[in-house]
Amino acid sequence: MNNKIYISGPMTGLPNHNFPAFNESEENLRHLGWDPVNPAKINPDPGHTWEQCLRKDIAALMDCDTLALLPGWTDSKGAHLEVAVAHRVGIKIVYIADVYSGIAAK
Repeated sequence: MNNKIYISGPMTGLPNHNFPAFNESEENLRHLGWDPVNPAKINPDPGHTWEQCLRKDIAALMDCDTLALLPGWTDSKGAHLEVAVAHRVGIKIVYIADVYSGIAAK
């Protein structure tokens, strides 16, 4: 295992596309010893279509061992797709709060 963890959560329709929450999570996960993959860094250009972004996001997810869900993920159609893909290919799915509390181990 390479400890790569993909951050999944809502972006569309939120202020600054919720990038601050993704960036904060990336920093916190790195401090906990994970190798975070942040879709806000994969797709920093808000001019790209949702479909263009999701294609890059899913490709990045495939290199991860774990998918971490941010609060509000259930309101995101992209996060739902990421969860479905992760589930089907055997990527562990956890809540970010469980990672922070140590419940979700590497």
